[in-house]
Amino acid sequence: MKIFFLLLSFSFCVAANAQTSDERLSAYAIINKAIDAMGGADYLKTINTLYTDTKTEMEGRQVHWIVKEMLPNKGSFQIMYNNRIVYQDWFDGKKGYTIENGKKKKTDKDDFKDKLYKRNIFNELDYIDSSLWNIVLVGEDLVEEDSCFKIKATLINGAVEYLYLSKSSHHMRKSERVSSEEKDRFSVGIFSNFKRFGKLTFYTEMKFGETGNLQIGTIEKLLINELVDESDFK
Repeated sequence: MKIFFLLLSFSFCVAANAQTSDERLSAYAIINKAIDAMGGADYLKTINTLYTDTKTEMEGRQVHWIVKEMLPNKGSFQIMYNNRIVYQDWFDGKKGYTIENGKKKKTDKDDFKDKLYKRNIFNELDYIDSSLWNIVLVGEDLVEEDSCFKIKATLINGAVEYLYLSKSSHHMRKSERVSSEEKDRFSVGIFSNFKRFGKLTFYTEMKFGETGNLQIGTIEKLLINELVDESDFK
C-alpha cells in the first residue's frame, strides 16, 4: 500500500497496529478457552500418547483407521480391513516411512513436512505458541448451525489454516487447510459429538475431505497413554 501523506501514514499505522494486536489477543483468548474445554493445558500436557480407532467407509467397505501419536511429533496411521493392515505410514520425528510391497520405504520429504513444526499432540497447544503460529481473529461463521469464531492461523513455513471455534461450547468445530507445502490427506475437517474420555473432552464424529465431498468417521476407541510405544515409529 502506497502512502502519500506522512501524517495520514502515521495515523493509519497506529490504527492498524492496534487492530492487529486486538485481533491476536482475541484469537489467543478463544483458543485458550478451547483448551480449557478439552480439559485444560496442564492436563493435556500430561498426555504423552494418544490412540484412536476410527470407523469409516472406503470404496463401499467398512474400514478402521488406527492413529497413534507420541510427544512431541511422532505419529503412525494404519488402515485396517477385516483385521488386516492394508496400508500404513508413520513419522519417526524426523522422517516419514511407509510399507510398499512388504518393504519399508521413505516417503516423499513433503508428505510430513508440517510435522517438523509440531510440538504437542493437540494442535490447540501449538496454535498458541507464537514461535510456531501466527493467529488472528478474522470474523465469524456458521458450522452446522453452530455460531463460531473464525481464526486465521499461519505456520512459520507458510501453511495457512482457518479454524472455527464454537461460541457456546468453545470446541474446535472445523479446520480448513488452504495452503501448505505438505501433501495433506484432507483439506477440511468438521468435528462433532464431543464426549469425555476420563478428563479429556474430544470429538467422536468427523467429516473430512474436500468441500462438497466429505466422508464420515466415528471414533470407536480412544486411549490415553496406552497401546503406543516407540516401536510403532521404527
